[in-house]
Amino acid sequence: MHLVQLLLPLYDNSGASFERTRFDEVRAELAGEFGGVTAYVRAPAVGLWEDDDGECERDDVMLFEVLVESLDREWWARYRKTLERRFAQDSVLVRALPAEQL
Repeated sequence: MHLVQLLLPLYDNSGASFERTRFDEVRAELAGEFGGVTAYVRAPAVGLWEDDDGECERDDVMLFEVLVESLDREWWARYRKTLERRFAQDSVLVRALPAEQL
């Protein structure tokens, strides 16, 4: 089993917030494809990183999680590209972690 996590930005590159419907669409797509999804909508995560010029960049992101029995890397790569276009991002982080039910 794997836990797949998607981190989506709350704001576009000009600082305007994305409409709630974009996140609702992602939640509905993931629930429809995998039978369930968890979206952390009330407490956005804050990401900080250093850009190529050495400047500190910040993103407020919403976290989506899906548990999958098997990891279809090709499907997730296609979906990541879809999200990059939809949210006008150079890169969207989609990561998978091994998960074990205790």
